[in-house]
Amino acid sequence: MGRGKIVIRRIDNSTNRQVTFSKRRGGLLKKAKELSILCDAEVGLVVFSSTGRLYEFCSTNMKSVIDRYTKAKEEQPAGLDATSQTKLWQREAASLRQQLHNLQESHKQLMGEELSSLGVTDLQGLENRLEMSLRSIKARKDHLMRSEIEELHRKGSLIHQENMELCRSLNIMSQQKMELSRQLQSCQAAKKSSSTPYSFLQAANIPADVEPSQSQQKEHGHNKTGVPELG
Repeated sequence: MGRGKIVIRRIDNSTNRQVTFSKRRGGLLKKAKELSILCDAEVGLVVFSSTGRLYEFCSTNMKSVIDRYTKAKEEQPAGLDATSQTKLWQREAASLRQQLHNLQESHKQLMGEELSSLGVTDLQGLENRLEMSLRSIKARKDHLMRSEIEELHRKGSLIHQENMELCRSLNIMSQQKMELSRQLQSCQAAKKSSSTPYSFLQAANIPADVEPSQSQQKEHGHNKTGVPELG
């Protein structure tokens, strides 16, 4: 169950009053600090306890905050009632509407509309404003185009380097392919040379029962007539 609603009145018990003061004083200082940080506000907080002890917090400088407060109070008209505040806000709203109307007219004139009410001096000033705007636009466009061109050049350089690397890799692969082809041809040539004697005999049609040479006949002890020689 939630806590009951606390009646906002003076706490009679001095001990409870001091405890509540300490707790709420800490919470108040914390909230003041958070307000100054979150909302970029200039906050000054001054608290005197029932015993006369001073507690304070200031986001900048307490003296400057007090001086600013005093100046603002002096500038504020005295006796400002609800009717006066309403009239003040009405005047502020009318001023903002007039500023909006002027901005809309200026925009239309910059777009080349509603120029009939302008004189020569006004038209010359409008032309000068348009020329300045056009120069700013051209300068911005040139800057963007130069940046894009530099980026394209950078990308082109990277692509060129990648192409060079691919060409070198392709050359290396071609050399390796040629080397493998030479090795394959050498293996085929070696295989052919190992089978040459048999092939060569068949190609020359040399009969298998060829007559032995004289040296072979002498080794067997026969002459040309087939008669064995005597020793």
